[in-house]
Amino acid sequence: MTALTLSTAAASGLRADAIVVGVAKGAASKSGGLVVAPGAEAVDKAYDGKLAAVLETLGASGGEGEVTKLPAPSGFKAPVVLAVGLGPVPEKDESYDAEALRRAAGAAARALAGAKKAAFALPVGDSGDAGAIAEGALLGAYSFDAYKESAQEGKTNGKAPLGEVALLGAKPRDKAFKAAVERAVAVTEELNRARDLVNTPPNDLTPEAFAAVASAAAKEHGIKVQVLDEKALVKGGFGGILGVGAGSEAPPRLVKLSYTSSKADKHLAFVGKGITYDSGGISLKPAGHNETMKCDMAGAAAVFAAVVAAARLGLDVNVTGWLALAENMPSGSATRPGDVLRMYSGKTVEVLNTDAEGRLVLADAIAKASEESPDAIVDVATLTGAMMLALGNRTFGIMANDDAFRTSIHEVAEEVGEPSWPMPLPSDLRKGMDSSTADIANMGERMGGGLVAGLFLQEFVGEGITWAHLDIAGPAFNEAGASGYTPKGGTGSAVRTLVRLAERTAAGDLG
Repeated sequence: MTALTLSTAAASGLRADAIVVGVAKGAASKSGGLVVAPGAEAVDKAYDGKLAAVLETLGASGGEGEVTKLPAPSGFKAPVVLAVGLGPVPEKDESYDAEALRRAAGAAARALAGAKKAAFALPVGDSGDAGAIAEGALLGAYSFDAYKESAQEGKTNGKAPLGEVALLGAKPRDKAFKAAVERAVAVTEELNRARDLVNTPPNDLTPEAFAAVASAAAKEHGIKVQVLDEKALVKGGFGGILGVGAGSEAPPRLVKLSYTSSKADKHLAFVGKGITYDSGGISLKPAGHNETMKCDMAGAAAVFAAVVAAARLGLDVNVTGWLALAENMPSGSATRPGDVLRMYSGKTVEVLNTDAEGRLVLADAIAKASEESPDAIVDVATLTGAMMLALGNRTFGIMANDDAFRTSIHEVAEEVGEPSWPMPLPSDLRKGMDSSTADIANMGERMGGGLVAGLFLQEFVGEGITWAHLDIAGPAFNEAGASGYTPKGGTGSAVRTLVRLAERTAAGDLG
């Protein structure tokens, strides 16, 4: 992973491959031209105050994520200046928001693949800015190349990843700055690990293999781990997880990760959907819908990463992660449409569509998590195409049985830069899941399908337990080009939301 250091060195004297500066679009009420952002004063001075004019000549506009390279001025040890767009100049007395800094740093880091070291002279007003820049740079430098021949030489798309980020304008000896950067490193390393898991081909990431990765990380970071194999799942009566995994030669798993703090008085349970490959089962997906279904375990990857990050940060909150892992395949032993499964909770479910499998594994894990009476349960899943139709590819939906908790999660997600939107759970949609054979069916009305899935999951939440459901079907896997700090492929969606939720719970900010 890209190294990160805090530096007090002057931009001119730092030995690096490039100096990164920020530029922005000037306010319409002013000149409307390009504006050099704070942090780049020394670089601008070396251009006799004409850096903005030179960049405009080269076509730079200051638009978000725009990258422009030019030769460094005489006397600089770095040969290149890279200007990255921050978007519009903030209003008077306001600073650049954290997300603008994250995206700019990410775009710059990705553009500097192949460089050994780069100095980032972006606006740093406080420790929060330093943390945002660090986060963006470390996430932007990410690339998944483990299966490419070039990876044997440590290269990324033919170039080695940016080796080191030197963050200028920060305060290496200041406790707040050090803490912000250390947090950024811990969170981004685990988020990038989640990305790796999502990007790993399903022939290598079976439920058993995923459980092994989680177990190794748990032992490394002092997290208690319990893995229920197929025999234990049968003995425990986990009919949902077993039913989904019945058609695969790779048997299912339920992994429990327990991080505990001696100072904690709150307990959060995170539950992740971990379908390591989703063919749709007997209700086979149509052609063109299978190629990216290795990403159907992104919820479990997010939960895994969040629990490990909480442990690394030493948060004063107990966090339990539940990874419901299965492969959904068609075969002679697969669950059929019309079959009835007896779930862990004791409820029976008529399976009308085997491609609505995520809610089945989550239901078992939510019911199991409820037995510990946590203060809140949050499940994360690439659950429905309907949510993508509603919110697009970059925004996840939030449903909950408590309006205040739903609002809190939305606020947390927006704070960390993860677009989300509160969604309702209309009670009238519940009737569509009535079954004449079982307690409930796994399908309901087609319209509002994402909300129907949430209503199904709510049936398995323990009485009196606050619960929220994050449907990350859209933002979990990016099939478009990379932008900002978001790569193509697995994104690590919801990791930062879960970590920040745990931090705010530890601080007592969520009641």
